[in-house]
Amino acid sequence: MDKRELQEKAREVRKLIIRSLNAAGSGHPGGSLSAADMVTALYFDEMNIDPAEPDMKGRDKFILSKGHAGPAQYAALALRGYFPQEDLMTLRKMGSKFQGHPNMHYVPGIEMSTGSLGQGFSVACGMAQAEKIDGSDARIYTLLGDGELQEGMIWEAAMSAAHYGLDNLVALIDHNGLQIDGKNDDVMKVNPVGDKFAAFGWNVINIDGHDFDQICDAFEKARNCKGKPTAIVAETIKGKGVSFMEGQAGWHGKAPDDEQTRQALEELDR
Repeated sequence: MDKRELQEKAREVRKLIIRSLNAAGSGHPGGSLSAADMVTALYFDEMNIDPAEPDMKGRDKFILSKGHAGPAQYAALALRGYFPQEDLMTLRKMGSKFQGHPNMHYVPGIEMSTGSLGQGFSVACGMAQAEKIDGSDARIYTLLGDGELQEGMIWEAAMSAAHYGLDNLVALIDHNGLQIDGKNDDVMKVNPVGDKFAAFGWNVINIDGHDFDQICDAFEKARNCKGKPTAIVAETIKGKGVSFMEGQAGWHGKAPDDEQTRQALEELDR
């Protein structure tokens, strides 16, 4: 897809995020919206996947380590054709396969159940090593929140991935600077993120996480990097695309009401 087509897909992803969270009455809009452009680029431009055959041998895999941003992944999967978009209106409801955090046992296209921060990244590292052992060309992508980097197991996994030369692994860092309790720097400093990953032996690429040219270029550079995993540190805005949510930690885990949903969708339709 070209840049304009990706921008349009990302707009549709954001609209589905808002609609599904409003229907649920709970959930996490802030980090879902900040990650929407990267998730869109993965599903519509970068990854080798087939909605008609979700378990296709040799497919690329995406692990949403920051599992609370599940609405972004669900929206992208729906738009990519894995299931009907209207199914997302059952999000978080009793009996729905669309739980608050992704569950691999119910939703096609979900490669790993995530939600406990840090664990998705560790699983992604293990998957990348398994693909190497099997001689597969498949690539593994994982998305982490910057607040998630406060988890110690992140750095154990980062050390392991570099040690084993997992150049088929790409970690995207959604660096929006905010978490549920406020600014990352007030909770537990994680910066300088890029320098930390570089010190652990990773190839590091810094980008604007809302610029599709930079996102797609970073993926290409990651594919061309041999012998080490790649960390793409993406500067983003929490709540991106909805004016009253942008840069507001209070929208980390609060669903929009009907009037806020109307306003958000109106803004996204402009």
